[in-house]
Amino acid sequence: MNHITHFDKRLEQIPNKIWSKIAYVDELKGRWSAGVNLSPEVLKRLKRSVLVTSTGASTRIEGGKLSDEEIEKMIRGISIEKFSNRDEAEAQGYFELLSNVFNAWDSLKLNENTIKHFHQELLKYTQKDLLHRGRYKSKENQVRMIGPEGEDMGVLFDTTPAYLTPKEVNELVEWTNQAFESKKYHPLLIIGNFIVEFLSIHPFEDGNGRLSRILTNLLLLKQGYLYTPYVSHEKLIEDSKADYYLALRNSQKTFRTGKEDLSFWLDFFLKILSIQSELAIELMTSENIESMLSSKQLAVWQYLQETNDASPMEIAKKINIARITVNQVLNKLLKIKRIERIGQGSGIRYRKK
Repeated sequence: MNHITHFDKRLEQIPNKIWSKIAYVDELKGRWSAGVNLSPEVLKRLKRSVLVTSTGASTRIEGGKLSDEEIEKMIRGISIEKFSNRDEAEAQGYFELLSNVFNAWDSLKLNENTIKHFHQELLKYTQKDLLHRGRYKSKENQVRMIGPEGEDMGVLFDTTPAYLTPKEVNELVEWTNQAFESKKYHPLLIIGNFIVEFLSIHPFEDGNGRLSRILTNLLLLKQGYLYTPYVSHEKLIEDSKADYYLALRNSQKTFRTGKEDLSFWLDFFLKILSIQSELAIELMTSENIESMLSSKQLAVWQYLQETNDASPMEIAKKINIARITVNQVLNKLLKIKRIERIGQGSGIRYRKK
């Protein structure tokens, strides 16, 4: 098949800088596998936090407005019969689907039925998508760039025509599974190619970007990157959204030209994975201190991880804990060298090391 040859040609010449990034990610993957000893309770809490963070980030990339705090409140008090707005409906669908992927990835297979089922689940609460969820697009669509305030910033590129979509998705899925099975290419190259091509096809009327990130999580887990549920891939993309769109555009505009160049996208994709892997390794050390902290002490530690620096009074007010307790926790964290003191006298502030 032409498109299978296509994908092979894309991966024939990979620059050395890409191989260096792959080697680095795999080194950290090995360190996680060999060294992780976090308790089930800690892992459960981390996964819950990532589900909220990833849901917020992935929906905001596509123009959603909900903050992580709003999503957390929504999840805790959700009534799935009725949502106050579209953003909440989309966030609930993402949260539930990603949760299912994190919990059942080992039994899930990459095929067209899975992709269509994921799309149906992703959009299950949005009434506007009732007629097309779980079905390939029936009309042409475009990839549009969404700005920081949710504004439409224009067309990035045109996508696969609707009549060719079933054929191209089938060829992509078939090639990807064969490539994993034959081990002809490194798994990260296969995943990178799958995601950029999936977004180039844009097989559904809506939800393609969010679905691509769900599929990224699934494929990373199935290839042994088991820290995926504990550090949000989506949040890292949101933090580099302009670079994300640029990398996609720069690679996708070379497709079908005879001089296809996947390196723009792979460079970005592997940069995100490198940061994700580094943060996972940090978790192995930072999360171990949590077994030494009470719930109130843990609240102080978590707050300092989320802010640049803070005074004891600010911490006490923000997390509603007595000032004397805050001072005791800060002294403990100083003693085990997790934080540092800035300034003197009444101007003293603390920050994570």
